[in-house]
Amino acid sequence: MAIQQKLHTKLVQKLILTPSLQQAIKLLPMSTLELSELLNQEMVENPMLEEVPTEDLQATETPAEKTDEEAKPAEQKTDTWDDQDYEYFFGDYLDDGYRPSTPTEVKDLPPIENTLSTSTSLADHLLWQLSMQTTEPLMREIGEAIIGNLDDDGQLVATIEEIASMGPWSTEEVERALALVQAFDPIGVAARDLQECLTLQIAHLGLSGTPAERIVTEHLRLLQNHQIQELSRKMGMSIDELREPIEIIRHLDPRPGSRLNPAASQYVIPDVYIAKVEDQYVAMLNEEGLPQLRVSPVYRRLLEKNAESSDETRAYVKDKFRSALWLIKSVEQRQKTIHKVATSIINFQRDFLDNGIEYLRPLVLRDVANDIGMHESTVSRVVTNKYMHTPQGVFEMKYFFHSGISSHFGEQVSSVTIKQRIRKIIDREDPRKPLSDSKIVNILQREGLELARRTIAKYREELKIPTSNQRRVLY
Repeated sequence: MAIQQKLHTKLVQKLILTPSLQQAIKLLPMSTLELSELLNQEMVENPMLEEVPTEDLQATETPAEKTDEEAKPAEQKTDTWDDQDYEYFFGDYLDDGYRPSTPTEVKDLPPIENTLSTSTSLADHLLWQLSMQTTEPLMREIGEAIIGNLDDDGQLVATIEEIASMGPWSTEEVERALALVQAFDPIGVAARDLQECLTLQIAHLGLSGTPAERIVTEHLRLLQNHQIQELSRKMGMSIDELREPIEIIRHLDPRPGSRLNPAASQYVIPDVYIAKVEDQYVAMLNEEGLPQLRVSPVYRRLLEKNAESSDETRAYVKDKFRSALWLIKSVEQRQKTIHKVATSIINFQRDFLDNGIEYLRPLVLRDVANDIGMHESTVSRVVTNKYMHTPQGVFEMKYFFHSGISSHFGEQVSSVTIKQRIRKIIDREDPRKPLSDSKIVNILQREGLELARRTIAKYREELKIPTSNQRRVLY
């Protein structure tokens, strides 16, 4: 039997991620800042892309009458391009690119925050005091070396020997300069450890030789571990007698430099604004800073007129032209999808927008996906790295998706709402008799919520609230 090779025609349907679809998927999880960087980079690499000039954007905001050339049917226009489908499929993007549409009737937009000037740092504050306290060049030189080796909390991170090795200085001279810097404001700065920091502050308060100083110098570890009974035995004092020195220590600052070295504020730029128009909430995309792209009419006209261009040149320009059109269309599709998801969240979380966190309802990705007719994975990409400005504050879009717990009254209660309720119950408890997790379970049961004790423990740990025994010791 001979084996023969034959060709057969077969028609099959397959899902293939085309380059354009891959690009659209890649744009979805990007934040507004990341998208802006990508568009700016594409403008550098693709000569067919350009940003719409400001005067053109202003002109397109006022509708103008169509010219005779624009009023002609598409089939009467002549174009030297072979791919006539581009005129039909991308007609809206060839001249003006993508322009966002923002409702003009919205009035209550979030205000623009004022930009704060840079405040004085801890090092500047200490160097100023050093220049005022001594005129001795040696002390100033060593003092500057000490100040340069302080961390953000004001603690000295170098040893006396290491600082002495930075110059022709003796350890005695460094010790003298260190004592000078430790007397500066804020008190406790330039300490080598927590114990020295607290001791400096106690001495400044005139409490040297008191039980407070003895606790810090001899039994600080017991106090840190809340071993009050053992501390009472070691100090030879009753618990009531320990209250005053412990209260003094509690009001000392373990990180004195942090007040002058605050952490830089990380401002969140919302991707979506929720504003109330009359009695309805409206979602508006924040597109400030996004370049408004269009296909360069200059390059396009040059290509159409220059019929003598080589095939290689025309192929290159047509490839860039195709890439530019797909990018512009993908950006618009991304913005439309984000707007759909934000509008759906508004519809589901109307009570939250009106009344606050206690009215946040359970929501899963499937609910929004079914509402807007898209897949869950698409919704998941949309809510990634996106923030929403609402009347209740700025929240990550993922914040609105939480599991729910059924109550005895037949309604679903969000896990975020339950956490908020647990926090309020603990805030109102008698600190002398903290509520255990089992007692919190009983309180919620009376309110119609059936939860296990381990669930309460998990939520309490997520809220970073200590156990009842730890809260009693802290009191």
